[in-house]
Amino acid sequence: MKNFNLKIKYNMELIEKLNWRYATKRMNGTKVPQIKVDNILEAIRLTPTSYGLQPFKVIVIDNQELKEKIFNDACQQPQIKEASHILVFAANKKVTEKQVDEYMELIATARGISLNDLSGFRSMLNGVIAGTAEQNFVWTARQAYIAFGVGIAAAALEEVDATPMEGFSADVLNKILELEEQNLSAVTILTLGYRDEANDYLAKAPKVRKNKEKLFDFK
Repeated sequence: MKNFNLKIKYNMELIEKLNWRYATKRMNGTKVPQIKVDNILEAIRLTPTSYGLQPFKVIVIDNQELKEKIFNDACQQPQIKEASHILVFAANKKVTEKQVDEYMELIATARGISLNDLSGFRSMLNGVIAGTAEQNFVWTARQAYIAFGVGIAAAALEEVDATPMEGFSADVLNKILELEEQNLSAVTILTLGYRDEANDYLAKAPKVRKNKEKLFDFK
């Protein structure tokens, strides 16, 4: 009964925090405690992805000079400069054989099995490798977005404001962060920080969402 009550409490807390969060338009520059950043990053690391491959990387930025450069050259949204941290979600442009080999080794080591035991699973991933770069990037970007969503929810649970962003120049950001050389391309940004209620017009605004009847279709 105790465990059941804890689950209910956690579920209610998640809903409460999701109601609290919003896409913060202005941040006050206050640093997010490292333990909270670490918890958000760990939630992102534990995100489920297709095949468990995690075909993306998250670049964590707290250097103010780099934030200023990103603001000036790639994304002129004030949260870029005002945030404590910027998380850039960058997806693999092409899934490579080396990448899959390393993943197979990781599974074998973690589970104490041989690579031969993974031959069937490897065959499925060979189908991903065989895809075109365009097909791969569409798929890897979707995996990055799953982690992106988990990061938003994790930030809410930590009572850290987070702003999802797509309005940036991926080409310029790729150059700034040297992502092309890593077989990566930026797909989305999440800024972490604390709301500036005095200057954020949305800080006190009611949350607007479709009601259950409009959003869900029960069969």
